[in-house]
Amino acid sequence: MQPISIDALHRCDGVKLRRFLTRLLDNPADAADAHQETYLLMLAALSRTTVEQPSAFLFQIAHNVARRMRNRRRLEGTIFQPVSDADWAALADGYALPERQAIARQELRRLAAAVDALPPRCREVFLLVRIDGLSNGEAAARLNISRNMVEKHLIKALLHCRRRCGDPA
Repeated sequence: MQPISIDALHRCDGVKLRRFLTRLLDNPADAADAHQETYLLMLAALSRTTVEQPSAFLFQIAHNVARRMRNRRRLEGTIFQPVSDADWAALADGYALPERQAIARQELRRLAAAVDALPPRCREVFLLVRIDGLSNGEAAARLNISRNMVEKHLIKALLHCRRRCGDPA
C-alpha cells in the first residue's frame, strides 16, 4: 500500500470537505477552522497508522471536529449569555443607591482579584476576548495559539472567576 500524501488528499477532497464543514457548522469561519484542524488530525493519524480509505477517514475526522465545535458553541452559549437592555436598566437602577454602589465596587474588586489570580496566558486570553472584544479567532491569531486553546482558556477563566466570586456554577 502506498503512503498517503496530505497534499494529494487536499487536492482531491479539499473543496468537498470545506463545503461539508460549512454545511455542518453553518459558519464559514468555523468551517475554515475545522478544515485546518481536520487536516492536522489526519496528518497526525497518518504518522501513527495505515489508512485504507483515506477520503472516508478524512470525512469522519471532519464530522467529529464539527460535532465538537457545535458542542463547544452550545456550551459557550450557556456561559456567555447576552444581557438585554432591560436587564442593564434594572441593574443600573438597583446600583444607583450608595449601598449598592459599595457592593458593586466590592464585587468588582473580587472579580479583578480573580482575574489577577489566573495563569498569565489564561488571563491574557480572557482580557483580549472579554474586555478588548476580540473574537476567539482574532485572539488566537494575536497570541499565535489555536482557537481551540483560546476557548479552553476562556472556559477555565470563567469557571475560575465564578468560583472565586461566589457563583456556584
